[in-house]
Amino acid sequence: MRDTTKGHIAMLLFSLLVSGSFSLGVMVANDITPMALTALRFLLAVIFVGAMAVASGGVTRRAFHAPWRYVATGGTFAFYFVMMFHGLKTAQPVSAAAVFTLIPFMSMIIGAVFLAQHPNSRMVFALLLGAIGALWVIFRADLSLFLQLQFGRGEFLYFIGCIAHAFLPILFKVTNRGENAFMSSFGMLLGGTAVLLLFGASDVWALNWFALPARVWWVLGYLAIFASTFTFLLLQYGSMRLPGAKVMAYSYLTPTWVLFWEMGFGRGIPPLFILVGVALSFAAVLILLKD
Repeated sequence: MRDTTKGHIAMLLFSLLVSGSFSLGVMVANDITPMALTALRFLLAVIFVGAMAVASGGVTRRAFHAPWRYVATGGTFAFYFVMMFHGLKTAQPVSAAAVFTLIPFMSMIIGAVFLAQHPNSRMVFALLLGAIGALWVIFRADLSLFLQLQFGRGEFLYFIGCIAHAFLPILFKVTNRGENAFMSSFGMLLGGTAVLLLFGASDVWALNWFALPARVWWVLGYLAIFASTFTFLLLQYGSMRLPGAKVMAYSYLTPTWVLFWEMGFGRGIPPLFILVGVALSFAAVLILLKD
């Protein structure tokens, strides 16, 4: 199996695991502050990824040279998560999901400017097709919902976070000096945790941890292990084998996966017409599979 194929498989799993954080995260959005939630999420992930990094032999003195690299990648990812939860305090979920689909376009532009990754017409077409499919799913094939989209303060905050997210594939390529995925993810989590504790110490200390509902802890478990640990590794792996625009194109599948998550939680079955959007999203990814 070619490295590019492995990269696509990694990003497919990435989109599936990330989508779960939307359906589960909404359950605890009002139980804990965004800074405290992200800090605890990173702290738990550091433990799991650190153990894997040590077992893989990636934790060496050389790997810790130029620690600013991990602060840059970790701080960027932490900033995205904090801004996402801040934005969702006031933004409508449908509007926020629409903003999320802009990430592949941002990543494509950033890749062209900083890494000379100029997309061909086929890739541009695939990105447009994926965007249409994602929006079709997000707005449940209802034009009236699309026309009601309001870009308010919450959407703007989340948009800023999405810009940071779009830079991640570029940062991984620029800052990696031969470290394996476990060590790179471990360093990124350490850097992100340091940034979060530096700027969010007051939120962390002010929170009454023992009064948190039980749902916060098991949702945090998913966020730390699956939506953080595994997705960090998968994003690192995919970013080293695929152009930035292709990596972030898998964001288009997130609304589709969220749809299945919601159905699994018994929150309603969508209209059959929505499957048109699902088909468009998968068609876009299939186009991107070809070099």
